[in-house]
Amino acid sequence: MKVLDFHKLKIDDREAVQAVTLKAGHRNCNFTFANLVGWQFWFQTEVCILNDAVILRYNFHGQRAYMICMPGAPSCEMIKLLSDDCGDNLTLLGLEDEWAQQLKRNACHKGIDITITPLRNQYDYIYLRSNLESLSGGKLKAKRNHVNKFISEYPDFEYKELTPDLFDQCRKVVDKWQRSKEHDNPDYAQTIEAEQRVMENIFHHWERLDMIGGALFVSNKMVAFTYGSKVTDDTIDVCVEKADTEIDGVYSVINQQFAAHLPESIIYINREEDMGLPGLRKAKLSYHPEILLSFNAVHIA
Repeated sequence: MKVLDFHKLKIDDREAVQAVTLKAGHRNCNFTFANLVGWQFWFQTEVCILNDAVILRYNFHGQRAYMICMPGAPSCEMIKLLSDDCGDNLTLLGLEDEWAQQLKRNACHKGIDITITPLRNQYDYIYLRSNLESLSGGKLKAKRNHVNKFISEYPDFEYKELTPDLFDQCRKVVDKWQRSKEHDNPDYAQTIEAEQRVMENIFHHWERLDMIGGALFVSNKMVAFTYGSKVTDDTIDVCVEKADTEIDGVYSVINQQFAAHLPESIIYINREEDMGLPGLRKAKLSYHPEILLSFNAVHIA
């Protein structure tokens, strides 16, 4: 029987990891390499690449957990390997409904207790790129109106590709955004600090990670920026979007402009989860996602 050989995830793993993730067909934002390497310090992420599978091992709320990216559901042999590695009850995260149910039906697990727990706060919101670009139709009329109002009020606005020479201006936007959030939730301070550390890591490895980003300017001053990276060949994951909240409609415009300037090969845009925040959930649903990608935690004992 094989033994899983894990090591700390690092930037040098990008080519090997993406050889699997870009082709496996999972639009799960957790498989975006920029996210994986950016948040490695937070989750203590380790990786094992085994044939056509990328296996991720995490520190999840103080316990060991796993996530698997492969073309199909994990095999009986894979589950046995993971069970041997964890040495206790096995927790798999990020399993889409189809794969979670297939695991439960799998004959090799008869007599083993399998519990499936939906993780609603972690569902990914995935949109058609063409919809976010055009904002056409009655459902997106309000978004279209926000964009048109912004254009009428700021006819000199400019969208630019996000490049390293603009990173200092991004930091100023983030500083102002952070000050606007200071009193929202004191407990969020640690997460904001972590997000800033992730951003700096991404900026440091910008070209190696093949990031795609854009920035919005009004009167030559940056008022918003965003960036993302491919999770599959036809899907980009939006990792960060920050803006000056004092400017009405700015989020609608940076969202629309980013979609409009993406390569034609991109069909879907993953705007990640809502973390259970009511306002964020309402905002993401208001754009009418094409796919609400559900995830489950699967516990095998």
